[in-house]
Amino acid sequence: MQRVTGVGGIFVKARDPQELARWYSAHLGVDPPPESYGQSSWWQEAGPTVLAAMGDDSGHFGGAEHSWALNFRVADLDAMVEQLRAGGVVVEVDPQEYPNGRFASLQDPEGNQVQLWQPEGADRRGPA
Repeated sequence: MQRVTGVGGIFVKARDPQELARWYSAHLGVDPPPESYGQSSWWQEAGPTVLAAMGDDSGHFGGAEHSWALNFRVADLDAMVEQLRAGGVVVEVDPQEYPNGRFASLQDPEGNQVQLWQPEGADRRGPA
């Protein structure tokens, strides 16, 4: 069976697409889409990825008006949280440490949920 090799893009509606792209670049280091085919797209490090369908009553999305949420892997959650807070971004760190790592939550300028994840356990080790 053929399998996809990773996430090739995430496309979202935005009231102000340029500002949202600038925010993700400035605060999280996600390069905006290239302006020409001669430029490379943002590259991410290989690692675990979760694709989870969730019930429409899930609180994971920050409200009924939102239908998606992003989860980004980070190498050092504490350093990323410190960087975001220094940039004026409100971040909540989950005080619980889970077998698969630590998490923090924030919202982008349009109110979309963004979660940061520092993998541990099996997700840090990689596939068996």
